[in-house]
Amino acid sequence: MKILLCNDDGYQAPGIVALHGALQAVADVEVVAPEHNNSAKSNALTLHSPLYVQRAANGFRYVNGTPADCVHIALTGLLGYRPDLVISGINNGANMGDDTIYSGTVGAAMEGYLFGVPAMAFSQIDKGWGEIESAAQKACELVQQFEAAKLVTLKPWLLNINIPNLPFAQIKPLKLCRLGRRHAAEKVITQTSPRGETMYWIGNAGSVLDDAEGTDFHATAAGHMTVTPLKVDLTDHESLAYWAQTASTLRSKDVEVPG
Repeated sequence: MKILLCNDDGYQAPGIVALHGALQAVADVEVVAPEHNNSAKSNALTLHSPLYVQRAANGFRYVNGTPADCVHIALTGLLGYRPDLVISGINNGANMGDDTIYSGTVGAAMEGYLFGVPAMAFSQIDKGWGEIESAAQKACELVQQFEAAKLVTLKPWLLNINIPNLPFAQIKPLKLCRLGRRHAAEKVITQTSPRGETMYWIGNAGSVLDDAEGTDFHATAAGHMTVTPLKVDLTDHESLAYWAQTASTLRSKDVEVPG
């Protein structure tokens, strides 16, 4: 099995180093990751400046761009072959609920999915890399299970996976979950620069709004490793009929409506 491995914390982050160490025992793993931390870059691609690929002493290749840049470059010419699986992570902190929209970890995996390759995004619940080796072992175990079940050879899929910071034996069985929800982010933080200019820092993520049973928040709090299948289609299918009626009404009032 050939795996393309990426992340958003940078190619030197403990998460990707541990995951590479675990996976290389069971697969042919190629690392193409960002040079620096690119958290919260989502699916961003660099279009107006050149990208460069360098190789580190440990064999990892790194790019002066976003996580999605790394996967895009790898799949469109750098590798010279099509991997069986794209894996992103292990992220330093959870990617649950609304976090997945902003996540560079998820963005890297999603880029692989958009190119038709099955993809997984792995994250640890708490920051700080506690029990990272256990998380890497759990991730590798899951990959092996997917390969044994021949799921890697099926049509592309995108999975978001979160692992508690617990010793291997204490991580509870895998649970399939929906995404929870957060409250809106906290207020922006303002400071004054040495030149007297106002600086703005994005506030912390909002507190949990929906952590009911069945959500990723609920399951990880109980010590479970969670899997949530994701999709890219942003269409609000449930409201299509409503908007069709609304568009018809607007047209009847001589308001130009595209389409």
